[in-house]
Amino acid sequence: MTLAPTLYDFQIALSHVDRAIDQPQLSFKVARHPSETMQRVWLRVLAYCWLWEERLAFGKGLGEPDEPELECRDYTGLVTSWVRVGKADPVKIQRAVDQNPHAKVSVLFESPQRLEAFLTEAREAKALRVAKAELAAIDADLLRTLSGFDSRRIKLSLTLVGDHAYVECDGQSFDGPLTRASL
Repeated sequence: MTLAPTLYDFQIALSHVDRAIDQPQLSFKVARHPSETMQRVWLRVLAYCWLWEERLAFGKGLGEPDEPELECRDYTGLVTSWVRVGKADPVKIQRAVDQNPHAKVSVLFESPQRLEAFLTEAREAKALRVAKAELAAIDADLLRTLSGFDSRRIKLSLTLVGDHAYVECDGQSFDGPLTRASL
């Protein structure tokens, strides 16, 4: 018997200053796979907010390892955004770039150290087309702090300014940088 995923209800007031996005009531549900950590759930939520656009949707997650965690399709069904989080494989990211030529391929890592390790792996594997993907890492301390919020209903305010995230959750304020890199 397989265990069912746990649903988390997020209500986020999102402000992405550089992209002129102001969503005072962004509501969505995230299914947490039984083997998934809360830290990875938060990483998916942060990626969703960082790259938010209409029609952006959560993928099948851990159940389908070759599928993106988030994707966006236009009205014709063409993939316009393809997003992976966590420990990405450079060869698979290069394949995503190749298979989705009209899509913006992005990866959000759980720490700047993991981002640097990915870049090293990509160079060693000669996965040079990874350079077409947008690569970023969230501050590990911010992610660790947010993963402590494990309630089934989570309400927060998230503001992204430049490469910095400001979060207010349960009356507490946190912030951390977003580190970007390219091959």
